[in-house]
Amino acid sequence: MKYLILAYGNQQDYDHLSGKDGAAPAATPAEMAAVEEFLVGFTGALAESGELVETQGLTAPLLARRLDLRDGVPVVTDGPFGETEEVIAGYWMVDCASFDRATDIAAGLLKAPGRLSEAGVVVRPVMGAESEL
Repeated sequence: MKYLILAYGNQQDYDHLSGKDGAAPAATPAEMAAVEEFLVGFTGALAESGELVETQGLTAPLLARRLDLRDGVPVVTDGPFGETEEVIAGYWMVDCASFDRATDIAAGLLKAPGRLSEAGVVVRPVMGAESEL
């Protein structure tokens, strides 16, 4: 059964990692290496177990576009923001035995160094899997 594990963040997280965060010092090379090492290990373990279907990180929110329908006309605005500045930062698609297993996998992301663990993670079954829950 497939599940999508969504990692969240915000523009400030991207700015911190890229050194554009004026309110706080940029992530140090050691912090960046620790995050990369964690993610490589996390994703590698899923690949090794055969549960990884796909994973991708997403670009900074300022590079996104949001489309809404107003009076029957599509309106395009910069950024993915609706009522919140929280955005999906990346995802892992896994194919595993149960919702509980997918939840256990997602909980592993909360062990990440830095801001990744603070933003939260969501697990959602892929459509078609509802009957197996």
